[in-house]
Parts: sequence; structure tokens; C-alpha cells
Amino acid sequence: MNPLSEREIRAAFVNCTKGEAKRLYVPRDLTERPWDDLDFLGWRDPQAPDRAHLVAELDGRPVGVRLRSSDAGSWQTRRSMCTLCVTVHTGGVSLLVAPRAGKAGQQGNSVGAYMCSDLACSLYVRGKKDAGPGGRMQESLTLEEKIGRTVANLAAFVARVRGA
Repeated sequence: MNPLSEREIRAAFVNCTKGEAKRLYVPRDLTERPWDDLDFLGWRDPQAPDRAHLVAELDGRPVGVRLRSSDAGSWQTRRSMCTLCVTVHTGGVSLLVAPRAGKAGQQGNSVGAYMCSDLACSLYVRGKKDAGPGGRMQESLTLEEKIGRTVANLAAFVARVRGA
């Protein structure tokens, strides 16, 4: 993924108003992020841990999605699998819900998926971050195929948010 500025990140959101995008928390350490290892930029708001955000490059441009955690810690002892990167965690997967874009979102419609709580899917897939024992299943896929699967799963989720 190419490095993004705070301005590009705020302009990328598809499921919130411009005012909401202007007010949302954006990490201050953007220059320190491992951009070459990221398929998407994901983060939680430290002031409101139930709020999360992700920005991905899809079809050559950044697309951002505002998320909310709906599980309030209910997965702390269960082993669960992230639907994006297929990493298994004990207490590290959250149901993240995104309001749909446009009128559907204004009417309260949303889309949810189980994702790594820290949104570090890209790093788990590449082995740059350890999910603990049994976190990565033995697969015959190459690293490029695993990355492709993660990107395809993310693109499908974002398409559902956009109503495509």
C-alpha cells in the first residue's frame, strides 16, 4: 500500500459525512507505519476503543470505512477466526460493524464481519506479528496467495458497505 497523508485518509471515507470524517481520530504515526507490508491501514480510536477505521487502496484509490465494535469484550476467552486474513486468535477477534454508505446507512443498515481486533491482518499474514500458538493454520497457499485472499475478502466487505 502506498503511504497516505491525513488529508487523503479523511477524504477516503465512504460511510460517514465529511464532518464526521474531519472529526475522526487519525493516528499521528503515519510516517512510521510499515506501508510496504500493509494491504490496508487499520486503527482503533484510543479515546473510544469501540470505534475503528480502515483505509484500503481499491481500484487504484483509497477507500475508508468507519467501524464500530459491537461485542464489548465477549470474545475474550474464545478462539475465533478473522474473516479477512483467516488468522485464529484467543480474544483477538471482534465483530466490527460498518454503517452502509448512502441512504441505507442513514436508515440504520449496517454490515458486519469478524476481524482481528487490532486490524493488523496484513502483519499476521506476512508473519510480522504473532497471533500465538495455532494462530496461522498450515496451508499450501503461497504468501502472495494469502495476501490476495486477504485483499479479496477486504474488497468484498467494502463492496457490501458501499452497497455494490
